[in-house]
Amino acid sequence: MTTVIEARGLAKSYGSTRALDGVSFTVDAGRILGIIGPNGAGKTTALKAILGLTHFDGELSVLGHNPRTERDLLMRDVCFIADVAVLPKWLRVRHALDFVAGVHPRFDRARAADFLSHTDIRLSSRVRELSKGMVTQLHLALILAIDARLLVLDEPTLGLDLLYRRQFYDTLLNDYFDKERTILLTTHQVEEIENLLTDVIFLSHGRIALATPVEIIAERYLQLTVAPGDAARARELKPFYEREIFGRVALFYEGRSSSELSRYGDVRTPSIADLFVATMQGGQQTGAPARAAAAPPAQAQPLAGGPS
Repeated sequence: MTTVIEARGLAKSYGSTRALDGVSFTVDAGRILGIIGPNGAGKTTALKAILGLTHFDGELSVLGHNPRTERDLLMRDVCFIADVAVLPKWLRVRHALDFVAGVHPRFDRARAADFLSHTDIRLSSRVRELSKGMVTQLHLALILAIDARLLVLDEPTLGLDLLYRRQFYDTLLNDYFDKERTILLTTHQVEEIENLLTDVIFLSHGRIALATPVEIIAERYLQLTVAPGDAARARELKPFYEREIFGRVALFYEGRSSSELSRYGDVRTPSIADLFVATMQGGQQTGAPARAAAAPPAQAQPLAGGPS
């Protein structure tokens, strides 16, 4: 399997703040990796390093290129959508298509125009006349028309309503993703994208709290929901996190079997959103630092091992 991103010991500081702290990871082609973490966890800094937009310490290869010295070559195969609009307000839509066609050799203007024809965006409109959702659609039209191998998305649907968010991700999967392309994204809206992901990374204070393929979650993690009177016995099996839900107690376990837990209550695989909360807050309950996951299988390597 082709390696798209390989990093060893990435580190980045802003003054006394350690944004990345010795990050090591590998991402293979054809994966959809979600980097999830609270504000200030290091998500955007990691993406900037991958895109060659910030200085960093350590080793990093993206599509076989060094982002420090070969960014021009790298960006021929990479597309990027940030959480803020970067197009000039005075620019007309048709001129945005003309500009990208003139600077990117792998841009298909006809494809971009066809995508826009199915929206309410007019080619004669200026960017300032578009809603935030329409600007995001314009960005999506531009990147979908580039035959890129890696798509990097930093909070791409931030501030959009539910309809625009759903359309964005549906278009991404139906018109862009295939088994050769790779998508790397950060988001706070975990519930909306967890069914899209093949791999997840949980970041906390510049370090990886968890790194795992999504398919492994059901094998390693279980959520047990019990009546309060049964919680004491369930705690003897050493959950790493618990919380109260509508008068019942939800306990989260790693490495336990369903048959072992089912005698106490209802057992299910936690959602990515619930597992994220449990991982972030589990260390606070026990007084221990967030737990780093064991390295995932070689055939599905996300940002595995060190901090991010």
